[in-house]
Order: sequence, then C-alpha cells, then structure tokens
Amino acid sequence: MRLILSFSVPLVLGFWMQQLYLIVDMIVVGRFISVGALAGVGMTGAINFLIIGLCIGLCSGFAIPVAQKFGAGDYVMMRRFIANSVWLSIAFAIVITIITATFAGNILTIMKAPADIYDYAYSYIFIIFLGIPTVFLYNLLAGVMRAIGDSKTPMKILIVSSVLHIILDIVFVVGLNSGTAGVAYSTVISQFTSGILCLIILMKKFPILQIKKDEWRWQSSLAFTLCGMGIPMGLQYSITAIGSVILQSAVNTLGSAAVASIAAAVKVSIFFSCAFDALGNAMSTFGGQNVGAGRLDRLNSGIKASVIIAVVYSFTAYIIIWIFGKDLIMLFIDKSETHILNDSLLFLRIMTAFYIPLALVVIYRFLIQGMGFGTLAIVAGICEMIARAFAAFFLVPYFGFTAAAFASPLAWIFADIFLVPAYHYCKKKLAAQMVIRV
Repeated sequence: MRLILSFSVPLVLGFWMQQLYLIVDMIVVGRFISVGALAGVGMTGAINFLIIGLCIGLCSGFAIPVAQKFGAGDYVMMRRFIANSVWLSIAFAIVITIITATFAGNILTIMKAPADIYDYAYSYIFIIFLGIPTVFLYNLLAGVMRAIGDSKTPMKILIVSSVLHIILDIVFVVGLNSGTAGVAYSTVISQFTSGILCLIILMKKFPILQIKKDEWRWQSSLAFTLCGMGIPMGLQYSITAIGSVILQSAVNTLGSAAVASIAAAVKVSIFFSCAFDALGNAMSTFGGQNVGAGRLDRLNSGIKASVIIAVVYSFTAYIIIWIFGKDLIMLFIDKSETHILNDSLLFLRIMTAFYIPLALVVIYRFLIQGMGFGTLAIVAGICEMIARAFAAFFLVPYFGFTAAAFASPLAWIFADIFLVPAYHYCKKKLAAQMVIRV
C-alpha cells in the first residue's frame, strides 16, 4: 500500500491540477461568456473524451512494454521501444488531427447539438482537435517517466502548465474577449508547454532514457508489439466514450438547460474521480513491472491495497459532495438558475454514490492492461458502451434527466461484472506461460 500510495499521490496532485484548469475553463465560460457557452463547451466533453481518450490510451499502451523491459532490466530494448513509440505517435497524431478537424462540424450535427449552443461548441472543439499533437507529446513522455517509476516529475510539469493555462484563460476570454475559442487556445498552448518541459527534463534527468543513434531505427516487430498494447488501450477509451457520445446525444434532446446541468456536475465529479485515475495508472505500471520481473505473487496484494484506498476515498468524497456539492456547482452556475442548479446537484450526488464500482473498473482494467491483456480491456469498454446506449435509447426518452444520471453507474457495474473474473483468467494464463518457460 505504501508503494502504491507513494506512486499515486503525485499522480493525483497532477491530475487535480489538470482538472483545476479545466474547471477554471468552465468557470470562465459560464461566468464571463454565458450559460449557453457553458453548455456548448460541456456538450463536447463526450466527443472530446472519445478522441483525446484514444490519444491518451495509445500513449499509455506504448508505455507498458517500456515498464516491462524496465522491470526485466533490459534497458537497450526499453529504449528501442521508446524510439518506436515516438515514430508511431507522430503518425497517429497526424492522421487523427486531420480526420477530427475536418469532420468536427459533422460530428456535432450527428450528436444533435442544440442550435443555440452549436457555435460555442464548434469554435472550442475544432481548436482542441488541432492541438492533438500536443496531447501525444506530453502523454507519451510522461508515460515513459511513469513506466520507470517516476510519477513526481510529470506532476510538477502539470502544475506549471495548469498555472499557465489559468493565466491564459483570463487573458484570452476576459482580456481579449475571444469566447470559447480562447479557452481552447489556452488548453493547446499549456499542453504544448508541458510536452516541451517533459522533453527537456527527460533528456537531462534520465541518462538511462537517452536513445542512441542505432536505437532510433524503425523495427516492425517492436511497432507491432506497441500497437498490440496501445491500440486496444486507445480503443478501450474510445469504445467507452462511444457510449458517452450516444448518451450525450440523448441528453441533447432534453434541451440546453439539461446539457448545462450535466456539464457542471460532470466537471465536479471528474475532479473527485481523479484519485481513481491515479490508482489506475499506478496499477498499470505496477502490473507491467511485476509481470516483467516475474512477480505474479504481488498482483493480489496490489489489488487489495488499491481497493482499500479506493473505498476509504469514495466514502470521503461522497460526504464532501453531499455537504458542499451545491456550493461547488455554483462555481459554474449562478444561484439564480435554480432549476439547472438543482438538477446538477441531483446528477452529481447519484454519480458520487457509485464511486466504488467506478474505482473497481479503473483498478482492474488498468492492471489487466499492464499485465499485457489490452484486448480484454476493450471488452470491458464494450460493456460500458452497451449500458450507456441502453440508457440512451430506452431510459432517457421515458424517464428523462434522472435516467441520464444513472447511466454511468449502470455502465460501471456492467464492466465490473466482466473485469473481476477477467483478471483471474489473465493471472492464471501468465502463470501457465511462466511454468512452460521454466
């Protein structure tokens, strides 16, 4: 538990700082532009998660072979994996940027974006898509650092970029009156800054990661292995997000007030659920390093420690949300918007009540990915997608806003039903492979 906490706490702080500037985004948009702008930026959350999640998932998957080779002490092969990750990231960044920026408007139309918030949403998401290469730059380099056990450096870099982002938000939106586009500009600039800082520190601080000339060579076998880890992990994010996009499309039919309510609640919820993302990243690295070192006996201990941490945190978060939830939502929404405020609080309390199933999803899914079974994580994503799609097609049209609030908890429970047995299957399969090698 001490090991996992020492790795996770810096991650939590980094993620909180990252979410802090996203929250500032919404505060600036809601307070200095309009509630319509808040809804417009908020409704892009699902499609943003789909595309950006794909990019982050690819980078996280690329880090798994790095963690495994680090755990095995094979540093030459580790650097070759890093080099081939760079080439793959460049290719994926170019392709994804071109496709998403070209079809950004079509995507919003398919999602049934309300006409009164369409322009706000488009001016924001188009620029975010253009900044996809900066997402790859930071997440690839930060993933490499975490793969070798350093979660503190990425945290410090995120703190710096978060402060920069907040300053730029105020400059672009309040000072230059650039609307939702200004919020997107500040996001891309701060992401680029964090990536450059990662690159500088990585080159100076970690001699073990300095790639030699011959190690930069493209190797199809290594690229295939990286894609085998990265693509399933990226698809897992995206498949999960497809369910969110379908659900968001159903919510959009309820009107811009419902969209704004959910947007504010989700921002608060995501801030609190950062702890689970940190645990997930810790378990991915934990699984990768221990599988690489042949220490399968430590996996169950890691799960036990993570679950205890998650349960204690979940109860604490629920108490805080129950007491201060309304005040937190009022950061984004004026207290005069009584209906929106009440709906948002209802949504937030329902989500927080199911944090333990969410924690289990993240812990088991990331551990399975770290163990090298990324395909099974895709199945978990499919379970979540099916649950959210079911809520969108059969519950929201009849039960409205409340049904939308229960959609994600339903998705988490569906995923848990699959993931827990899947972990035991993966562990048994790895144990059998090790016996065969012996």
